[in-house]
Amino acid sequence: MKKMFDLDSEVAVVTGALGKLGPIWIGALLEAGASVFAFDLPSSSVSLSFEELQKQYDETRLMLDRADVRDRQSLEAAYKNCLTAFGVPTVLVNNAGIDRPPSGSAREYRLEEIPFEENRNIFEVNTLGLFLVSQVFGSRMADAGRGSIINIGSLYAGVSPDQRFYDHIKSDPPFLKPPAYGASKAAVVNLTRYLATLWAPHGLRVNALSPGGVLGGQDEDFKRKFCNRVPMGRMATAEDLHGPLLFLASCASSYVTGTELLVDGGFTAW
Repeated sequence: MKKMFDLDSEVAVVTGALGKLGPIWIGALLEAGASVFAFDLPSSSVSLSFEELQKQYDETRLMLDRADVRDRQSLEAAYKNCLTAFGVPTVLVNNAGIDRPPSGSAREYRLEEIPFEENRNIFEVNTLGLFLVSQVFGSRMADAGRGSIINIGSLYAGVSPDQRFYDHIKSDPPFLKPPAYGASKAAVVNLTRYLATLWAPHGLRVNALSPGGVLGGQDEDFKRKFCNRVPMGRMATAEDLHGPLLFLASCASSYVTGTELLVDGGFTAW
């Protein structure tokens, strides 16, 4: 049974490596035995959680590169660097994305005031960027005849944010979860099905993993309101996400493609 989840000799690529979820996926893949080629924007700072992984694993197992998911030229360069470092990828985690949690420093907008450019940026990264990465990396994986692509979706791909989670936050205008965020993630889930059916004959599986609320610095009022809405009564931890990712990355899910795996503590069951 352990061998089913074993990723020894596998080469995993993770986008958005320096964000909140990137190190969670990378840590799980490394622990399961994979070599990980990770990349993020040139302007992104190396996070403390990623630094911890670098201390634990040297460049023979973990490499950080710089590329923009919206820029094909930089992605082609990253693919070549991955080939040089580890070889043809067999696992791709499309994790790069834009979200906007509440922040006292960010400007808030009423719905009718949201700039077109803000919506465009979210879709460019979350959906179009994911597709571009899949073109560059996924097409080569399909040519190689094997592999697993895991597109990181969201709870909000299928349900609307409950704005009452945020009504304790004092701002004028009130904080709004960006409407383009959930819409872009819904598009990711549909795109997952498209790519899954296209590449299934080539031995490449494509699935979406959609986390619910993941614990990480939220204020106490938000956590209380959110957890009251979750049947399991808590937010997800990093460890809660490891198993689902490894299931989709490994041969344990060899007959699973085109699906969305919700990891939401039962949120969408109500």
